[in-house]
Amino acid sequence: MQDKSNNLYPIRTVSSLTGVNAVTLRAWERRYDLIKPIRTAKGHRLYTQENIDMINKVVDLLAKGIPISQVSHSLTNLQEPEEVQISDTWRDYLNQMTSAIRAFDEDALEDIYNRVLAIYPIDVITHKLIVPLLIELGRRWETDEGSIAEEHFFSVYLRNKLGNRLHHSITNTAGPRILAACLPGENHEIGLLLFALSAQARGLRVILLGANMPIEELPLAAIRARATAIVLSGFAGLNLNNIQQTIEQLIESVSVPVFIGGTISSINYDAISRIGAIPLGDDIAHGVKRIVETVKTSD
Repeated sequence: MQDKSNNLYPIRTVSSLTGVNAVTLRAWERRYDLIKPIRTAKGHRLYTQENIDMINKVVDLLAKGIPISQVSHSLTNLQEPEEVQISDTWRDYLNQMTSAIRAFDEDALEDIYNRVLAIYPIDVITHKLIVPLLIELGRRWETDEGSIAEEHFFSVYLRNKLGNRLHHSITNTAGPRILAACLPGENHEIGLLLFALSAQARGLRVILLGANMPIEELPLAAIRARATAIVLSGFAGLNLNNIQQTIEQLIESVSVPVFIGGTISSINYDAISRIGAIPLGDDIAHGVKRIVETVKTSD
């Protein structure tokens, strides 16, 4: 909660406002001297609005691909490093993780992922590393450089990793409750898990129903879960026509907004809007921001 007497914010509130978890904020302070919060007599960190504005600037620079080690220089000199330097940083991480996956070396994979997670917000990691890595694994399989076993190995690892983070973060989240599920026919839930982690970093309480969820059961689930919104996810290969009527019935039977994300919503953006749902596209960070704005407006 905000300290209204002098407009100071505790670290938990700052995490919800910026999407940067407390561990990462502390790392930015200790390792890179980027943020300088005020300390209480008991040593607790309190952040000013100026601190929050600076954190958002750092997030924007990281989203552009600027390495954390060069952010301070960019802020001071108001210029960004050369594009090749930006690209090389994330390419190095991707190559290291690909090598670990190719060797089925979970210890190496864990080490690399944890190092990145300690200094970058989850939205940046998703956009700059996880999604490109999933695409790379798919490319390796299609060109016979890799195998289905590699994809399965990383999918199991990532599902467990994201699941553990969600489990630990949910105890610190008391915001609006969001019911989230994959559309019927969507059996891959990695995208949904990445969304859930990003949403919880923004202060939403996500109740996950997982893959291939029958839409007919969602109205009752939303009531029992006291959900303020429903989020559905699907990939491009799903045929919206096959489930459109069921989605319309869902929208008519609930009193909360229904969002649809993933590549299915990018391809069918106008059609989803026409039936009364809110399309989010496949940019997770942008989608979470829209949900937060919509839920706050409806309060």
